[in-house]
Amino acid sequence: MELPFGNDPRCAALAAVQQALIGRFGRVERDDPRRLDPVWTLVQGVIGARTKTEISNANTDALLERFGSWEKVAAAPLAELQAMLAGATYPAVAAERLKACLGAIIAERGEVSLMHLSNLPTHEAMDWLETLPGVARKISAGVMNTSRFARPVLVIDGHHRRVMQRLGLVPPRSDTRRAYDALMSALPPDWSAGDVDEHHLLVKKLGQTTCRPSRPDCAGCPLREQCPTGRAGAR
Repeated sequence: MELPFGNDPRCAALAAVQQALIGRFGRVERDDPRRLDPVWTLVQGVIGARTKTEISNANTDALLERFGSWEKVAAAPLAELQAMLAGATYPAVAAERLKACLGAIIAERGEVSLMHLSNLPTHEAMDWLETLPGVARKISAGVMNTSRFARPVLVIDGHHRRVMQRLGLVPPRSDTRRAYDALMSALPPDWSAGDVDEHHLLVKKLGQTTCRPSRPDCAGCPLREQCPTGRAGAR
């Protein structure tokens, strides 16, 4: 189901969050045009579980540079892929998922290409992506948002979900899909795909630096006055 943008009171709250985080961290933009390829985004997500973004980015670039095409990556020996992904948190799992994912695309499309998704509504494109091995809502949203598809859909990781829960903008203990469904209906209607991506990156940065899983720095948080959890923690 395509979720509409409405006049949810959380819309104003998210706009205020955005301005407060820009005030704290400045503007955040992705600036590497090589990474607009939707397959690059997909690969980066599939091999990036619990791995720092900069490592996943470097690994994705290295795979394409080493093999020259995603079809050749799919055909590479599993052991060679595992060796190249040694810096990932789970290199064996990452290599297996990558081969399975690329292989599934080739089996259906005849090549490693996602350009057919450009003709689909966003929800249908994401549903198709989520049939691939190793792909769930976070990765499908990333492909549709941060690649050249540039759809205004929200990527949600653990940091983002935690901050939104503490702010009371998504239900407690929501998984990624529930948080996505809750927040998509609340995004400001004038936000572009770039604005939505910046929102994710800003909230993620807050979660990494201030709104940490344990011992959050509520007193120093720029969202403290908007956050019931923060107001209680800063007393």
